[in-house]
Amino acid sequence: MKKISVVIPAYNEEHRIEKTLLSVEEYLKKTGYDYEILVVDDGSKDNTAGVVEKLAAGNPCLKLIDNRENHGKGWVTRQGMLAASGDIRLFMDADNSTRVDELSKMLPLFEQGTDIVIGSRRIAGSVITKHQPLLRDFLGGVFRLIVHTLVPLKVTDSQCGFKAFTARAAQAVFSKQSIFRWAFDVEILALARKQGLKIMEVPVTWVNDEASHVKLSGMINMLFEVLTVRWNLWTGKYK
Repeated sequence: MKKISVVIPAYNEEHRIEKTLLSVEEYLKKTGYDYEILVVDDGSKDNTAGVVEKLAAGNPCLKLIDNRENHGKGWVTRQGMLAASGDIRLFMDADNSTRVDELSKMLPLFEQGTDIVIGSRRIAGSVITKHQPLLRDFLGGVFRLIVHTLVPLKVTDSQCGFKAFTARAAQAVFSKQSIFRWAFDVEILALARKQGLKIMEVPVTWVNDEASHVKLSGMINMLFEVLTVRWNLWTGKYK
């Protein structure tokens, strides 16, 4: 029987991580697969780790990787994806903006030989039930245009935090990752393309969480990291 790993990077999520974990557990129990849930705490300043530890005490399928220092979402995502033992490894956001049951759309594609399946909010069939503020939505559009120009990934939505990999693809991509904060999604997809891995997109339902924020400074940092990916491609760093 195949095994599914769900990796959840978390930073200061004590007020919503329990609800997300219960939702993930409920879904995975119904799949018929063996499974594990890995929460990777990115040096949270609140009680995120304590909440997860309490839930994990009676649940051998739930595991916590507790980092005492903050390294960035990309760093802890990499840590979790490489530590996972599943044949299929999904990483998703702790705010549950894309619910884990969207994985059901992905699993048949792996049976057809796909290496990576990513959720998209931009293709036919996707649903955005609560939109971001107009400024953030505009900045997101500008970022997508920049990515499409500098690092053509042949996907519609590089930033949706809902991506699944075969074990082989996860090892191949995350072992070479070098960007760990803002634009790590762009880099892992660029690495996958560079290695000839087959990537498919599926439409997902997505809810904007008003507690999640990306500042203008974050967008600027993302731009610099995308430029770094472009430079790495030009200079052959990803060979």
